Amino acid sequence: MDPAAHGKNSPNRLVVLGAGYVGGQLAREARSRGFEVVALTRNPVKAAALREDGIQVVEADLANTDWHARMPANVDLVLNAVSSGGGGLEGYRHSYVVGMKSVMSWVWQSRPRTVVYTGSTSVYPQDGGIEVDETAATEPADERAALLLEAERIALAEALPAVRVFVLRLAGIYGPGRHHLLDQIRAGEALAGSGERRLNLVHRDDICAAIWRCFSAPPEVGGGIFNVVDDAPAPRAEVATWIAGRLGLPEPVFDAGRPGRRRAAMPDRTIRNGKLRAILGWQPRHPTFREGYETLLSR
Repeated sequence: MDPAAHGKNSPNRLVVLGAGYVGGQLAREARSRGFEVVALTRNPVKAAALREDGIQVVEADLANTDWHARMPANVDLVLNAVSSGGGGLEGYRHSYVVGMKSVMSWVWQSRPRTVVYTGSTSVYPQDGGIEVDETAATEPADERAALLLEAERIALAEALPAVRVFVLRLAGIYGPGRHHLLDQIRAGEALAGSGERRLNLVHRDDICAAIWRCFSAPPEVGGGIFNVVDDAPAPRAEVATWIAGRLGLPEPVFDAGRPGRRRAAMPDRTIRNGKLRAILGWQPRHPTFREGYETLLSR
């Protein structure tokens, strides 16, 4: 069933929990499709922008429970796209683990048909250039990955039998307004870390397309874990050199001895999206970094 359709039994009420970069875009897309949308955020600036777009907003912290009573009845679709919002490990625990417990407590009351949670491919520890799919081990996990996995476990284990839950493990997100690598190359900065490590990327709009696929999946698809990543992860040097070439700039220089803005470099692996394609029929509009960054360079 297409959630954009409006028949007697078509869902038309969506709650977005964590209306940031991905959640805010999904909320706006849903509004344009004619959905009644309620978005939760604790950021007053984002709340004001969402209201300007005709979206009902609840300003609250997901990890609390006071927002439960402020949500509409008869919700059919739920997206939990919360982020840590900083704060280190405690921020992760607060937003992901405590937040998910609050969400699932509310789900028991609201009984939506489908819940989608956007997690992260950072739960995979694999390195050495190997290929990774949803069957790959997630142990040993570092402390942040362990908290993300705990949030997944809560979502999958604590839902009512009639509520299906999709966990979307997102690769590195980029898109309009979120293109740090492009900004560095434009500024002529040396790039920290190695150019050989593969970048597993996914455009924001392709993430939203995956969420819609979950919402519209037939009843026999009962949820599960899916990687959301483009078709062709590529070495950082390949991505950076291509961007520089499109900008008419010199080939970027990498400084392997200088740490990046991340706490540590992501492992070198190729994450695969075959399950998402096969079961949900998802096809990325930006199958490689080239199509994705081309849309950003043309703006």
